[in-house]
Amino acid sequence: MSAVPPPDAPAGAPAPAPRRPAGKRAGGKSPRRRSRELAVQGLYEWLLSGSDAGVIDAHMREQEAYAASDTAFFDALLHGCIREAAALDAALARHVDRPTRDLSPVEHAVLLIGAWELANGLEVPYKVVINEGVELAKAYGGTDGHKYVNGVLDKVAADLRRVEVEAARAQRAGRR
Repeated sequence: MSAVPPPDAPAGAPAPAPRRPAGKRAGGKSPRRRSRELAVQGLYEWLLSGSDAGVIDAHMREQEAYAASDTAFFDALLHGCIREAAALDAALARHVDRPTRDLSPVEHAVLLIGAWELANGLEVPYKVVINEGVELAKAYGGTDGHKYVNGVLDKVAADLRRVEVEAARAQRAGRR
């Protein structure tokens, strides 16, 4: 079951609802995770409708999850991704198998967030950024979209955080 609407979905269609495994509650999420989820929904709307960032921001602030999010982080993610979309798409383009405009809007939104965090959120380890992207893709994307997101963000991390990635690889090699 995919959360991605059919290709003929009207512009401005509502963001997909997350899929949760049976028995898993919505609670227990960190404010940053909630911010990422809201940003995925906002970027999804932006990618489909091209609406103004301010309109999308206002819509996301009306969501129940907004009160439990890290609002400053949400603002940075949503507005940063929209403002820097061309540069982020250029960073992604080297590692995707088709133009980013042809990606699923959910996976495109998740990849934009991951690329933005890799470029701008240096306080967050790159492995955490990739894991968060994978979790978002599992919750909102198609069946195997998380695998695609994982592979692309791993390659983008090697570009944008070369020193950090090489240090982690050297550490793993030293343990063998």
